[in-house]
Amino acid sequence: MKRHLTVLIALLTGLLVVPAPAYAGPAADTVAATARAPQEVLSPTPYMGWNTYYALGGDPTEAEVKSIADFLVSSGLREAGYEYVWIDGNWAAPTPRSSAGDLVPNPDQFPNGLKPLVDYIHSKGLKVGIYTDAGPYIPGKCGLGSHGYYQRDADQFAAWEFDAVKVDYLCGIAADLDPKTVFTEFAQALRNNASGRPMIFNLCNPVTSPDWGNYPEEQQSTYSWSYAPGIAQSWRTYTDVGFVGEIKFKDVLRNYDANARHPEVAGPGHFNDPDYLGPELGMNDEEFRTQMTLWSVAAAPLVIGSDVRKLSKTSLDILADRDVLAINQDTAGVQAVRVGPAGTTETWVKRLANGDRAVVLLNRGDSPATVTTKARTVGLSGDRFTLKNAWTNQVTESAGTISAAVPAHGAALFRVSRATGKPGVPHVVAGLPQVTQVGGDTVPTGVAPVVAGGDQARVEVTVRNDGAQPVFAPRVELAVPAGWTARPLGNAPKLLRPNHSVNLAFTVTLPADAAPGSTPLTATTSYEVTGKGRLRQETATAVVVAPVAPDGDVVLSHHDWISATSGWMSPTVDMSVGGWSPISMLSQVYPTGIGVASPSTVRYYVGDKCSRLSATIGIDDAVRNVGPEGGTSTFQVIGDGRVLFDSGVVTRDDTRQVDVDLTGVRVLDLVVGDAGDGGYNDRANWAGLNATC
Repeated sequence: MKRHLTVLIALLTGLLVVPAPAYAGPAADTVAATARAPQEVLSPTPYMGWNTYYALGGDPTEAEVKSIADFLVSSGLREAGYEYVWIDGNWAAPTPRSSAGDLVPNPDQFPNGLKPLVDYIHSKGLKVGIYTDAGPYIPGKCGLGSHGYYQRDADQFAAWEFDAVKVDYLCGIAADLDPKTVFTEFAQALRNNASGRPMIFNLCNPVTSPDWGNYPEEQQSTYSWSYAPGIAQSWRTYTDVGFVGEIKFKDVLRNYDANARHPEVAGPGHFNDPDYLGPELGMNDEEFRTQMTLWSVAAAPLVIGSDVRKLSKTSLDILADRDVLAINQDTAGVQAVRVGPAGTTETWVKRLANGDRAVVLLNRGDSPATVTTKARTVGLSGDRFTLKNAWTNQVTESAGTISAAVPAHGAALFRVSRATGKPGVPHVVAGLPQVTQVGGDTVPTGVAPVVAGGDQARVEVTVRNDGAQPVFAPRVELAVPAGWTARPLGNAPKLLRPNHSVNLAFTVTLPADAAPGSTPLTATTSYEVTGKGRLRQETATAVVVAPVAPDGDVVLSHHDWISATSGWMSPTVDMSVGGWSPISMLSQVYPTGIGVASPSTVRYYVGDKCSRLSATIGIDDAVRNVGPEGGTSTFQVIGDGRVLFDSGVVTRDDTRQVDVDLTGVRVLDLVVGDAGDGGYNDRANWAGLNATC
């Protein structure tokens, strides 16, 4: 605790400018000795680019890579800083080496070889990266490895004029090698390449993350920080952030948290790497904007994992936002740290080279929240502060409080500095419309509210003034869909003093035939500022309108759910997760149910119309084809926030029966946890899921 507090204070006050070997743990001497060796700083700020893996899957081709390079130029992404075009795995021939021992590109994918492609990309003003593995090529287990050929491969990559090399560890773990030893040897070969060519080294050890099994500490991805800063420009800090075609917000948070464990080892030329950016691969726009925010303050390499040619204008604008990129590319190279406790809402701060602070107000929860911190908490002193919202470009002035109305899974990002000159526009936070009650029942904090046809809900908008001057006549107007009504409750005050807030509430009534789905509620908040006239802010929240409740004796897995998540892939109806096999437990096949991987939540609207829920729960027989690790889960049935059933730990050799009274339950959650040992082999089933309604 004392060590982490010391690091936090140093990062905030500016005392810690470069990694301090005293903090580097068991490998401190090695890191310090390597860091003292004179060498060029290849990437003073985090490098930026694009990678084939998530975008193109397993078999990138010359034509696809050229097309991406062209788009990086034409779209403006190159000018924004995305200059590396990185060819990931599966580029080599089925037999990856010639008889002479040289690596050979797959002629079907790269008919002209790699050198002409590198030349083409360079002609576009871009740089090029390539992929290999620290282990040996093992037929049937891993397709490309450099072990035993480190210097030869480093020389070949340099001769082809690559600018960066990603070195994986799939073959390394298959061969039971020591990652520190082999990565250090490869780094030496890369620095000593025959052409004398500078090449970025991205050290990638994601397979041995705790989620994937019980590996020795020194083999885990979470150990790389202890030796990588002295030998690499970046190093992966956890497992992959997703699967091909699927990057989920929960995994973005998981990787960010793992990446945040050792901010003290990041600095100019060497950065923690939480993996790639994933616009439109499973996250909505708000969630991707949050990933971009977090990666930027983490001083992380910004490498796009999506097919940029298919991205929306919104995604491209998020990727290219100048103020956000300036925070990521700040020359101090400092990584953000959390101030205050971990929780549903959090504050993260990054010290910038000129003394400003980049402040993130993060909302991990499923409902909107106003998140607040103080300037002194983030390391600033004084009584006036300028807040520039990096995403909206709005500039306001605060008397010391930094706050924002943050959507579910959202993050506000401010650049905060001491204010000078004439007073600025007061920092007024116009809250997001928030459903606080449905039918008289309070919605728990952090829980996504659910409404249904005929419901009456209380919706509140909180307006707060963090400025040094009062604002006058605050008002809120609430726009609702056609057929809905919104009636104001109470009267707005005549003024809102500094450091005060007001809740303005509405009664919203839905028609009986309200269409299910996500529906926006939009608030227009206005107020008068002396000398500035009447100012306006518009905020919106999407509210979930539930499907019609089930009726009669129903197979609940065949009824429309409100939402459903799975630790990997997506929940599968009447099949084990992934959809590859029927639901089967202890050799018994079940014709109906839901297959998921932990962690998972499947939510149904039952509308106080059901009396009973029954199911058989357990781990699918599919895990019997894999190793003994994992395959343990917990199951809970939760009604309106109350636990109605808790299985305890369920193993692959056990099933349990569920028989739950649903009387009075409106919203039903079926929750699967990982039993505390990660999601390894946790393929869980809700079999024979039936409801009496």
